[in-house]
Amino acid sequence: MKNLIIITFLFLISCTPKTEVSINSSDITNYDVVFRESLAGNYKKWVLGENSFGFSYQYTDRGRGPNFQEEITLNKKKYIVKHSTTGVNYLKDSIHENFTSNEKTALWMNPGGENKDIFNGNELYFRYDGSPAIYEILANLLLTSNTKKINLYPEGNVQLIKKVSLNIGNNVPANLLMIKGLDIKPTYIWMNDDQMICRINGNLHVVREDMKTHRLQMKVLQDSIEDDYLFNLSKKLSHKFKKVVIKNVNVFTKQGTLILNQDVFVEENTIKEIRSNGQKNLINGIKIIDGTGKTLMPGMFDSHTHNNKFRGALHLAGGVTSVRDLANNKQLKKLSNRFNNNEIIGPRIVTFSGIIDGPGPFANQRNVVNNLEEGLREIQEYKKLGYQQIKLYSSIKPEWVRPLIEEAHNIGMKVSGHIPAYMTASKAIESGYDEIQHMNMLFLNFLSDTIDTRTPLRFTMVAKHGANLDLKSDEYLDFIELLKSNETLIDPTVSIFENMFVSKKGEPSPTFKKIINRLPLINQRKYYSGGLPKPRGQEENYIKSFDKMLDVIFDLYQKGIGIVPGTDGLPGFLFHRELELYEKSGIPSAEVLKLATIKAAEIIGVSKLFGSIEVGKQADLILIDGNPIKDISELRNIEWTMKGGNIYYSKELYASMGIKHYK
Repeated sequence: MKNLIIITFLFLISCTPKTEVSINSSDITNYDVVFRESLAGNYKKWVLGENSFGFSYQYTDRGRGPNFQEEITLNKKKYIVKHSTTGVNYLKDSIHENFTSNEKTALWMNPGGENKDIFNGNELYFRYDGSPAIYEILANLLLTSNTKKINLYPEGNVQLIKKVSLNIGNNVPANLLMIKGLDIKPTYIWMNDDQMICRINGNLHVVREDMKTHRLQMKVLQDSIEDDYLFNLSKKLSHKFKKVVIKNVNVFTKQGTLILNQDVFVEENTIKEIRSNGQKNLINGIKIIDGTGKTLMPGMFDSHTHNNKFRGALHLAGGVTSVRDLANNKQLKKLSNRFNNNEIIGPRIVTFSGIIDGPGPFANQRNVVNNLEEGLREIQEYKKLGYQQIKLYSSIKPEWVRPLIEEAHNIGMKVSGHIPAYMTASKAIESGYDEIQHMNMLFLNFLSDTIDTRTPLRFTMVAKHGANLDLKSDEYLDFIELLKSNETLIDPTVSIFENMFVSKKGEPSPTFKKIINRLPLINQRKYYSGGLPKPRGQEENYIKSFDKMLDVIFDLYQKGIGIVPGTDGLPGFLFHRELELYEKSGIPSAEVLKLATIKAAEIIGVSKLFGSIEVGKQADLILIDGNPIKDISELRNIEWTMKGGNIYYSKELYASMGIKHYK
């Protein structure tokens, strides 16, 4: 097994292309790539000829990260007429994309397939994956467009919705462009004349080398503009009420059944009364919502999230009103307050988990400690900030695990996380883990404690060997008994492994197939990439390994092991898929819905207020067009979500993000 691990790791390294640029360094424009405030890579561009340019782009993230080479040729109107991309994507799978055109037609090959169509040179081909070069080209086209709109090729369009002129540093003029249509959230690009000087996208920043000392200033300015945009959206899309009745609706109960034809009365944010339809006359002035033939459910709990200000509306549109945040920055309470005050639309963060990782090339950059003493101090710091949980990550040294857990337990905090490199899940549980994140971490327990789980081996080893796990073996049954006797909670996030193991390059990922055509361009294209690189002949085995994950989920459920549904990915939509997969594993749909509502509330410790529809509880509610007990996929048909005395219509929330509604 150890030799197999070494060979696999060497194979991953050998697949990474070289990024040397054989051109005079004075002709290269250099950019830094900063990821989570650490220098992670570089982006370079240079002139190849008239209207023809070369680019390289690479950065690393815990053994993952893209590495691209690109060539682009523009016509006189500055639209792309030729484009090629080679290299590896974020998950280190190979990328080969080409677009060529003449005066009348275009031919392209990308992860979506090969095609040919009419092309007049007035539309922008937008690549599937590649460097930031496309954003500079797009920005220049929008700045010179009379309508501030650009058509994309072969379909779609984008719009410049805001341009803010600012001076950066020592009076350097810059324009911050806010663009809608590419992504669920607006795209922001910093321009100086016709050159991109910075692109800030969450934790990933690309900044021109001569402007890097001004990057944080640009981030502060962009944050402020982003906030104003989100504040205005909240005012526009939050529908405040004092009293409302949902009439003749079918109510989901704590037992996982439906009580038919009920009237549910809500006053501000509290459930006041539940009674059979038509028992009494309604009071004048109360808002009436017709629930005939529909299902009223409690707001759901996504138990594995990493929140930011742009993700909140997606949670509510998908019926998720409460979340656990399992690793974020130490300013998370500020975001939570904004959600709670409805300054920004978002869920309740009911669990705050700090993260601690050890040093090394694969460390999670959010919070790295260099020794045990620093780790112990971090636990105390998180406690002072009001966090209830600590998440340990893959680069923690195994000998630190027990003392870190003891420190956390002594001050009333729970501990969960990845299994550190060169440790097994069994050893982590014996050291005091309260919870394990991700189904692959359970499977690694049966492979070897020599696997470096800081690297992508934590995925590829499970994909290659997971199908061989015997659920009747003594080793597996002993592990289940260990989980049960220690009351260890499991956070499977199984939907992300479906996307990694099962999806095929050039085809819509089965994880997102039901909603992919509803998404903006960039989001659609992410889900054609094929997940993990799959060695020739191993495709069927990867699928079997994922199927075995579903077998384990059902087995955990049958044996009474605590399961909390969570996503670690696209809010709302991925949560729906997570629940569909639990039902596919064999868990009855009613029980799956209980896991997402009342059971989650009980495990988290908030069931007195949330998780079920009962008089006196908080009115965190969702109205579903259909019956998810009969067909769990009807959970996707959410008409509105109620939280904190506001109603949020899913159709409006989705429209604000460029997403089509389910109807």
